[in-house]
Amino acid sequence: MAKKKIVKKAQAQQSDRTIQYVVVALALIVLGFIAWPYLPKPKSNVEVGGTPACEVFDSITAADQYPSAPPLSIDESKPYFATFKMENGGEFVVQLYSDQAPITVNSFVFLACKGFYNGVTFHRVLDGFMAQGGDPTGTGMGDPGYAFEDEFSADLVFDRPGLLAMANSGPNTNGSQFFITYGPTEFLNGKHTIFGEVVQGMDVVNALTRRDPQQNPSFEGDAIESVVITQ
Repeated sequence: MAKKKIVKKAQAQQSDRTIQYVVVALALIVLGFIAWPYLPKPKSNVEVGGTPACEVFDSITAADQYPSAPPLSIDESKPYFATFKMENGGEFVVQLYSDQAPITVNSFVFLACKGFYNGVTFHRVLDGFMAQGGDPTGTGMGDPGYAFEDEFSADLVFDRPGLLAMANSGPNTNGSQFFITYGPTEFLNGKHTIFGEVVQGMDVVNALTRRDPQQNPSFEGDAIESVVITQ
């Protein structure tokens, strides 16, 4: 008999909890409708600039390797955008943080404008972690011939997917390789410079072919056709 009473009591408590859950759910729905107009707009609503932005580097001849980082030539007060066109037909757009990481953005814009990333693959794409590209050798060892310093900002942390950051081999060893996050990766804070964020086409980034170089894959990663810079 005691066991049966316990069951009945548990059922009664479950019924009370169910009513409470329903009330809370209804309250959240009402609050959602009230707060909707004031919520931040999705990143996909960012207006992408259409003005070409490569003329500032016209005096430098395109090459496979460069003796030094390019002179700071971008306008830090203006937003820059990078449209990645993939050889498989997809594309995505990244907003570059020229005001918070000007040296990094300047180098990335320079390399993109010189066609450095054309044909380069996403050679390391790990599910739930990140997609890494920017190495013309496809091995993780390539660079543009120069290195430059890190740029960290308290406002930029690895707390969400879609962040564009520099890959490196230690402090102040940034070159051409970059990665895009698939989720929060707080353990990278203070180690890798964040210099942009995907604002359109994150589905294309999510669909990149997974590839772990440590597994000695027999296939190449998805290739970039071009990176077009606008402002």
